[in-house]
Amino acid sequence: MSGCGMGDGKGCGCGGGNAGKNDGRNVKHTYRDAGVDIDLEADGVKALVNMLTFRRKGSFEMCSDLGHFAGLVEFGDYALALAVDGVGTKMLVADIMKDWSTLGIDCIAMNVNDLYVMNIEPIAFVDYVATEGVEVDKMKQIGIGLNEGARLSNMNLVGGETATLKGIVNGLDLAGTCLGIQKKDKIITGASIKKGDVIIGVPSTGIHSNGLTLARKIVEDCASFDTKMPWGKTLGQELLTPTRIYSEVLKVTAECDVHGMCHITGGGLRNLTRLGKHGFDITDPITPQPIYQWLQTAGKVDEHEMYRTFNMGMGYVFVVAPADADKVLKIVPDAKVVGSIREEEGIWLRGKEFH
Repeated sequence: MSGCGMGDGKGCGCGGGNAGKNDGRNVKHTYRDAGVDIDLEADGVKALVNMLTFRRKGSFEMCSDLGHFAGLVEFGDYALALAVDGVGTKMLVADIMKDWSTLGIDCIAMNVNDLYVMNIEPIAFVDYVATEGVEVDKMKQIGIGLNEGARLSNMNLVGGETATLKGIVNGLDLAGTCLGIQKKDKIITGASIKKGDVIIGVPSTGIHSNGLTLARKIVEDCASFDTKMPWGKTLGQELLTPTRIYSEVLKVTAECDVHGMCHITGGGLRNLTRLGKHGFDITDPITPQPIYQWLQTAGKVDEHEMYRTFNMGMGYVFVVAPADADKVLKIVPDAKVVGSIREEEGIWLRGKEFH
């Protein structure tokens, strides 16, 4: 990706306007400098997980290793699945824009998409709102989004919790936990992926709910949230575009031989390693939406940093047998073949190994 892609630069926030923000525009932005160290987070998670050694005795034992997209519990011929996630610093963009109506979609999407990758159907959801002080209109808007997310994923909203934590929380945080179910013999983990399999990418709706700390920093340094872009949205509206819910996955897995799936979230392409020690060769990636080109150019962000921070236009991945590729593309019309599985372990992007 190169160039601003915004024509003459008017209103793009990386041209000659916005006097007084030149220092920010001349900075080479990284996720770490914006406040999020992916490598440190990985070390922290590893330290935490290493302490989680206790396993329940008796029935309903755990039947999955920690580290996949969701945790599984024995339930007879079925497995119950649990996933937990939140909206993150996208909440801060909503506060700036005074629009919290789609955040519930994000909260549910980040959870149900983590179940879909294992071919697990989400059936129930509980939300958790932590706030410094309850605001009725804000809570109503969050409820609108949660309800729409539940509709899009055909899932029950069975309860939740609101906690007023003044002194601990500054503003509002939204998270939730999702329950799913699937027959054990239909769960997909990536174990059946083999050389020659086709990798199919499905477009995202933009930034989704990951990498917002870096995106916000670039907007604050190089433009403003009300800067209108050539494609019609302001930067604030673009960053608030709700996360896509990939509910069509269950139809794909019912009709096709799917060997593995991945939800591209924080860490970008590195999420593929959660499917096991395979060789993921991305030769023809999905073209990122214009917002990514603007962020990269305005923030002077390296392409590698972009692909390890954001989904870069590809929010979901199927790994399928070659004979089933056309079936997947028929069910998900906006998907495309982006690569294949190679023999060498690792990730490759346009022929270069991605570390």
